[in-house]
Amino acid sequence: MAEHESHKLMSITTLLAFTPWPAVSASILFILLVTALYLARGTAHQAISATANALSKGLRLASHSVAHAEQRLAARNRDVLLAAGREAKERIVEREFTRVGDTVRKDLAGYPELHRRLSEAIIRMEEQQAKAVEVPPEVPGWAQAVKVVANIDARNAGADILSDIHKSMVKSHSEAMGAYRKSSGERHSLLRRMMPDWRLVTETLGHVAKSVESVIARALTIDRHMEEYEAIVRGEDRAVSVLSSSSIVYFFVSLLVLAVATAGAAVNFTLIARPMAEMVGGTSFIGVLRTADIAALVIIMVEISMGLFLMESLRITRLFPVIGALSDKMRVRMIMVTFTILLLMASVEAGLAYMRELLLKDELATSALLRGDATDTMLSGHMWITTAAQMGMGFVLPFALVFVAIPLETFVHSLRTVVGLIAIGILRALALLLRVLGNGFRHVGGLAQRLYDLPLFVPLWIEMRMAASEPAAGPQGSRGPSGEGRSLRGARP
Repeated sequence: MAEHESHKLMSITTLLAFTPWPAVSASILFILLVTALYLARGTAHQAISATANALSKGLRLASHSVAHAEQRLAARNRDVLLAAGREAKERIVEREFTRVGDTVRKDLAGYPELHRRLSEAIIRMEEQQAKAVEVPPEVPGWAQAVKVVANIDARNAGADILSDIHKSMVKSHSEAMGAYRKSSGERHSLLRRMMPDWRLVTETLGHVAKSVESVIARALTIDRHMEEYEAIVRGEDRAVSVLSSSSIVYFFVSLLVLAVATAGAAVNFTLIARPMAEMVGGTSFIGVLRTADIAALVIIMVEISMGLFLMESLRITRLFPVIGALSDKMRVRMIMVTFTILLLMASVEAGLAYMRELLLKDELATSALLRGDATDTMLSGHMWITTAAQMGMGFVLPFALVFVAIPLETFVHSLRTVVGLIAIGILRALALLLRVLGNGFRHVGGLAQRLYDLPLFVPLWIEMRMAASEPAAGPQGSRGPSGEGRSLRGARP
């Protein structure tokens, strides 16, 4: 660095040494430089202008290209959103129709029995109602006797006849009232026996009303989903904005669930990593990773894969169209095979967790023996609690990781939209930056020309003054000395 500085200083000294006076040499060099710059001013301005225009046009062209790419990406992202929303709505509508079909089939399957029960109950109620109709009591026989007595001669009438008539009237009245009370009691008994039938009819009609209300509610839900589906098919902006916001929400929610599942997988790895080191050896390495760690990771990945296949076979997720296109018989077989593999892997993990607890007990016993402490051996009687807990976790965690397929599918589908939105934002910002840079370079060219002219202010000023004096001297130069003197005085500043 010092040599470079000294070399630079020597070159400057050499330039200033062509005259005995360095100040004069510097002045001469400056005048020569200004003269060269003044003579090359037009060419330099053209070069600066051409360079600035080329950079400005290039950046503006790049900005237009990025803007077109952003528009194409926005259109593609819109198509992806509409396709995903259409598929999701089709699945929802299909599920709603399946539920309505199940409800109708269940109710229609019981309608013949329901109709028979209602018919029998109505027939019994009609019969009992017919029996319970109130019948007026018969006219007692003493009315005829009163008529006969009214027609006989009073001279032949006697007290005995009137007494017998009175007794007959009282007796007939008592018998009629007793018969009336008996028939009323029988009618009331029949009405009481109609109550179970009334309850049966009421419950049956209530069940039918609930079924009809359920079907109506599902029909309204289907209508709402169909309206949204039609809006998606038409490609309305409101539907696109709703789908975009929903995709962003689904992305972050699924990301959170996947983070929780990752923590569960880490716990599962901790449970089986140490026993696997005892099985495959803790000193062997594959690259920079231990073989035991790789084996534990492989077990966890196999469990997650089996969970994905199980969810695909159950048609809960649709990440693999090949599995969804299988026949029902093959899907049932695949469900059985994947569930059996999961059960075996869960049992293996439970055994590894038990082995881990045994290794921990051995280490505690060895350390207690070396220290001569008996408290660890006294606490070993309660170690079965942690053993059972670890075995339970080792058995349950593989089945819990099965449900990772649901947030994973949501994450994959929403990731396309989120990445597309991020890419659109980046391209939009890049297009704006390129446009600003293009306009900036156009102004930078003008600024560079002004900076180039800054050391040339003296010759440019002289040129400006000469250009200003030429129009005044031209028309008056033919008038003689007096006119020339006047023109020169008028041109003097």
